[in-house]
Amino acid sequence: MKSILINDITLRDGEQTAGVNFLPEEKLRIAEQLVKLGVRIIEAGFPIASDADVKGVNLIAKRFGDSTTISAMCRAHKKDIEVAAKALGGAKKGRIQVVMGTSDIHLKHKFNMSRKESLELSVDMVKYAKTFAEDVEFAAEDATRSDLKYLVEVCCACVEAGAKTIELPDTVGYATPEEYFNIVSAVVKAVSADTVVSTHCHNDLGVATANTLVGIQAGAKQAEVTINGIGERVGNASSEEVIMALKARSDFYKVDINYIHSEEILRTSKLVEELSGIKIAHNKAIVGRGAFLHESGIHQDGVIKSPQTYQLLNPRDIGLDGYRLVIGKLSGKRALKERMDAVGMKLDDEQMQDFSVFFKDQAAKKKFITDKDITTLYEKWLSKRI
Repeated sequence: MKSILINDITLRDGEQTAGVNFLPEEKLRIAEQLVKLGVRIIEAGFPIASDADVKGVNLIAKRFGDSTTISAMCRAHKKDIEVAAKALGGAKKGRIQVVMGTSDIHLKHKFNMSRKESLELSVDMVKYAKTFAEDVEFAAEDATRSDLKYLVEVCCACVEAGAKTIELPDTVGYATPEEYFNIVSAVVKAVSADTVVSTHCHNDLGVATANTLVGIQAGAKQAEVTINGIGERVGNASSEEVIMALKARSDFYKVDINYIHSEEILRTSKLVEELSGIKIAHNKAIVGRGAFLHESGIHQDGVIKSPQTYQLLNPRDIGLDGYRLVIGKLSGKRALKERMDAVGMKLDDEQMQDFSVFFKDQAAKKKFITDKDITTLYEKWLSKRI
């Protein structure tokens, strides 16, 4: 089994979510939780953007830079690289990430630069970054809309210049899984065997996690992801989705991420939700409130008999105590009886059958049923029988 590096970029790309601003001390709190989660690489910020980003990267690098790889992003500018290096403060495991566009769209409209000029600049800036840090990552921005032959040429040239990691961003969420697989495969085959190729997928078409997973199948050894999937526009591939997909389907992906302490996922998710102000959707995979809730009677009966009938994941694996049965009009007698027993209301089979019919009729008139509602309905049912 090959090992996959999880590079959590919540503190940089995640912070680029509209309306999100992590204060330096908040970045440190999130970094502390990411370390507890077991993440081996943390992209801590974009230092040239602000003094606050410099401080945030510096706080994290000072605290964790000797044991966890701390990455700082910069454009292909000397000043960006110098500021990033200063923010990292000589951390033992500091990484400088150099970003340069490779698509004709970016070269024409963003940089007004030819392919040859872009390639030369990318190589020069990787070499310049190497004078400050041994660990340099090159990100080929808008890789998925780039001419593949040119993309491979740039990636190989940057590896030759000293980049240890090549990142392939699907910058606007353009690629289909099949396309992303082919792009990653082509780059993996072209660069040296010791080069780490990394996924970096955006979710504009809702396939960021899928693209990340196929990128890993294609030979990527690093995945760049964010907690709760936050990020530019509609976000990035979600850390918890990628981690749990690799864990739950290790039989299929055949990769090792056992260094990740998945029981810290929910705690990490809640912290990012709190500090970002971005609420987690009820139906969000892994960490949404609905991920381990069951209301349908058929499903409830199955889960009571054996959780694996309708539950792929063990809730304890992400830090929950267990699954929860939601009582409502769709609930079966078995789940209703279990809840009633838990609150001290015991009925025999005949009584339970009668109360279940009464309960369903009443529950259909209310959206949410609490234990207090069950007690009230029980008392009302009793009074009708007397």
